[in-house]
Order: sequence, then structure tokens, then C-alpha cells
Amino acid sequence: MQKRKRLIAVLLAAVALLLYYVATSSTGEKVKRAVEIKAASVVGNIAIRNMSDDVAGGFHNIPIEVVQLADNVYQARGIANTHLITTAEGSVLFDSGISIQAAQQLELLKAQQQGPLTHIILSHSHADHIGGVRFWRDKETEIVAHREFAEEQRYLTELEPYLWARNRIVFPWMPEQPTRQPMLRYGGVEPTVTVDHRDYRFHQGGVEFAVLSTPGAEGADNLSLWLPQQKILFSGDFFGPLWPQFPNIFTMRGEKIRKPIEYIRSLDKLIALAPEMIVPSHHQPITGKENILAGMIKMRDAVQSVHDQVVVGMNAGKSVYQLMDEVRLPAHLQLTEEHGKVSWAVRSIWEYYATWFHFDSPTALYSLPVSVLYADLSALAGVEALLAEAQQALQDNNPLPALHYLEIVLAADLDNSEALRLQLGALQQLLTAAIAGGNNYEKDYLRAQIQQVTARLPSD
Repeated sequence: MQKRKRLIAVLLAAVALLLYYVATSSTGEKVKRAVEIKAASVVGNIAIRNMSDDVAGGFHNIPIEVVQLADNVYQARGIANTHLITTAEGSVLFDSGISIQAAQQLELLKAQQQGPLTHIILSHSHADHIGGVRFWRDKETEIVAHREFAEEQRYLTELEPYLWARNRIVFPWMPEQPTRQPMLRYGGVEPTVTVDHRDYRFHQGGVEFAVLSTPGAEGADNLSLWLPQQKILFSGDFFGPLWPQFPNIFTMRGEKIRKPIEYIRSLDKLIALAPEMIVPSHHQPITGKENILAGMIKMRDAVQSVHDQVVVGMNAGKSVYQLMDEVRLPAHLQLTEEHGKVSWAVRSIWEYYATWFHFDSPTALYSLPVSVLYADLSALAGVEALLAEAQQALQDNNPLPALHYLEIVLAADLDNSEALRLQLGALQQLLTAAIAGGNNYEKDYLRAQIQQVTARLPSD
């Protein structure tokens, strides 16, 4: 059955490549575009069909469909949303979805488009927001992005192999390697209009558009789109996938550090708008003016609280690890940490201000990590003694010391079955605690670690 499934996928991919070749070889621009979109749709369907059932929290099971949010606003849903705003003088697109679904979203939204597509506004440079630009853009279409977009896209492109491997740990649905299909590859988007702190505004067909610079939560190049006449705010990933939540100031999958004060200022900017609907690029809109205002204020004040506690602790001479352990949100600012985590934000803020050198040991300045000495430490302390300490820590439901002891043992003996068994127990304790209210990235990372350790254990 699996062989048949793979064969069908290969045949469909071959058909898609043939269609793409025809598209890129044809002399007719309209024919090229139509065939390229059809080829991308075929390849995208293959990619979605080959995902496992537990993909990305079920994002792949969100049907690709168009929902009307206002008289002139349409949302094409999927793994990431694409939005079309129509006017009497043409249409505007906000975000263009992930490449494997963008062509299908386009085919559905085209039925609602009025006039030419005058602008494509990109909330930021992540692949699930810019994947459809090549399918949507016409020669006269303005591509609107943040001033930092080009730099963010550059480093994400140059580091794609490294970041891809990390991303696959927390997004296990991703293929093993970045796609080589030209129509689905990341990057290559060149803005024609760049936006800085002065924002960018235009009127079209009686509709006022305000493109706002709102960096901080999802990188340095975040933009939001405000329709002041309708009080609708298109936020991209600025607020994250949950509402309200502690934001992802730090992302464990790996990206540049996000600036906390920049995010607070961006929140102040959006709070002042008093929106009545927030349209994110994942999941459904958030409605209710009071609900929105309360949520934004709580998120802002929570980040400010964590930031201020870190600064006070740094000035008091506390280490980053002390602060990771001590800093908490006040009761009235409690937010879900499923997306962003307070302790990780503490470390991110600490190192944003004071860099990676903590002034606690000169060894941090040099290239010899303490792990190089683990095998020697294992011999000095004795494997049995270390295993006993790890076992006791697990019995006390204290998995972190256990993991440290076990890393020392495994540095000397990678296949020590008792150490692997105890390591599995420690990881399962951490996962149990995380499931009870922890961070989604933390859960996926721990699950990946559990799978790796389980695969190394000898079969009974």
C-alpha cells in the first residue's frame, strides 16, 4: 500500500513538473501563469496527502475554503490564511499563504477579486506567509513589505539547511529536505514598497489602507494592515496563534532574538486603534472591541512585567538561571504559555541586553565545552554512582538533575541501556509536566527526544 502510494505521488509529481516545464517554456504569459498555478496545485495536494494525521496540531486538516468576513473582505483558510480586500478600483492581498496551498487558495479567491490586484502586503518573511506571491503578482502589482524584510529573508534563505533541520524537530510534518521544486521554493520575493516607522497609507476605491510597522513579536519585519473605516486589523502572526497568549519573544526553533521593548511599543500602537476585529493569518478572526482591547493590554503588560523583573534582577546581580527560575507573571497577568514561554523570554531578554557571556566563568570565553570532560567525569565518579543519583532524582520527580547525570554517563558509553532507560523516564516526566500546561514547542521537542532515545534502546 505504501509503495503504491509513493508511486502515485511520484507520477503526480512528474505530471506537475511537466506542467511547470510547459508553463515556463510557453510564450503566452497567461498560459504560463495558468499552467504554473495548476502544477503548484498538484504538487501541493501531494504534499498535504503525504502528511501524517497529527500534522502541526491539525493545521493540514483545516479545509481550504473561502469565508467572507465583511462586505469586501474574504479569507482563504488553510495552514496559513490568505486575505483579499476588494474595492471599486482593484483588490488588495494580505499575506499569500504557504506554497503548497497557495495555488488552491488563489483559485478560490479569484472568484471574489474585483479589478486588478494592485497590492500584495506581506506581514513578514516566513514561508507560510509569502509562498503564493509568485502566483498572485502581476507586472503592475506593488509588493509591500517591511524595510527589514529583505534582510530577514536573506538570512533565512542562507541558513535554510541548518534551520530546516531544527524546524523539523518541532514541526515533524515537514519533509526531510527543503523542496527543490522551483515554484515552491522559499524566498525570491522582492518588495517594490518598503515600510518603516512612518508607516504607509493609500486610498483605493473609497477604502483607506494603513500599512503599519509593528516589529517585535514575529521578527523585525512584521507589518499589520489597518482598515480604519471598518475597524479591522490584519495582524499576520503578531499576536500568535492563540488569543490572548504570552508572545513568542524567543523561538526555540532558531531565529534572531526579538526585541521586547519594540514589541511593547508595537502593542501600544495597535491598542490605540481600538480595533473591532482582528484577522490573524492562522485560525479564525477575533471579535468584540472590549475582548480585543483587554487581550492586547494584558499581553503588553505581561511582557512589560517580565522585562522589568529581568532588568531589576540583572541590576541586583542575579544570574540568568536564577531569573529563569524566579520570574513569574503576576496573577492578574496570567496568560497561556503554549506558544511563548516566560522562562525562555527571561533568558532571551537577559542575553539581548548582556550577550551570551554571563561573567560567571572564564571557560565560556573559549572553545572547550564542559561536555568534553563528561567521559572523564564518568570514570572518576563511577557509572554506578551516577546511575544511582539519576534513579533517585527520578524517584523524587526531579528529572533535570537526572538528565545531567545521564549525559555524563552516556558521553562515555553511548549504548548504556540503563542510562538510556533512565533518560527515557526523565524525558517522559518532563513531557508529562509540559502537557499539563506547557509550551507546544517544548512538547514537540521532548516527543522527538523520546523517539530518538526509544530507537536506541535494545529490544526486549
